Amino acid sequence: MPTKPATGKVTEIKLAHSPDSDDAFMFYGLATQKVRTPGLKFAHVLADIETLNQAARQEIYDVTAFSFGAYPTIRDKYVLLDCGASFGEGYGPIVVSQHPMKKEDLPKCRIAVPGLQTSAFLALRLYEPRVEPVVMAFDHILDAVKNSVVDAGLLIHEGQLYFPQMGMHKVVDLGQWWIEQTGLPLPLGGNAVRRALGRTIGLQIGRAIRESVAYALEHREAAVNYAMQFARDMETDMADKFIGMYVNKWTLGYGDRGRQAVREFLKRGVDAGLIPGPPDAEYLLED
Repeated sequence: MPTKPATGKVTEIKLAHSPDSDDAFMFYGLATQKVRTPGLKFAHVLADIETLNQAARQEIYDVTAFSFGAYPTIRDKYVLLDCGASFGEGYGPIVVSQHPMKKEDLPKCRIAVPGLQTSAFLALRLYEPRVEPVVMAFDHILDAVKNSVVDAGLLIHEGQLYFPQMGMHKVVDLGQWWIEQTGLPLPLGGNAVRRALGRTIGLQIGRAIRESVAYALEHREAAVNYAMQFARDMETDMADKFIGMYVNKWTLGYGDRGRQAVREFLKRGVDAGLIPGPPDAEYLLED
């Protein structure tokens, strides 16, 4: 149980994140109360990332996972925590199809996407702006491609690893394309805290999340076993590989290169007229 401070006051924090194995791994320490959070009690809310992007615009949750593609729409209400982010360093969202396809084929296709504010969709439009998106839940996209509901699909989460098992063909790995273009990792999702909570509580929340990530990395086997309940029928080895892709050094802290990657991603989106400016991001950092 959370240890109460001398005043006895405990602040409940609504923490929203995706129901995925990587997020479950990241928040293992908090969800199982392995990490002590004096003065704070976390209530976990699970929802897909596009739902969270929309909820953030209404400032529903105290702390929320969000897509960097949605950051311009929430910057007035939330400030970025310097931990809990997912970057794809040479890998990322993947466009797949039933039959071999080239970039020049994409403008003629209906492409299933997991949300119009997701970083994956912003990256796709930077790669090829002339696409016809069909929005659907991220975990329905592979089946939609397989059943010819759409011509291609934009995969996030675990589908990036097991699409070959379904006989799908990779059109482009947007994380690989991005690093070839910029030399930087592709910023996908982060965590942000409501500005209204104030700096002191915001920093306290950030420390708790960083400690949770560190605890999971230090107790990897137990954390992976906990995360398997969210792995959607994946084998443990594959789930562990997926978790390692998106919970790593970048999740513990952006660093200068991570913040440079975020700025470049936002700048290219602004320059292309795909998201509103400015391209700057504001972080809640320790003094």
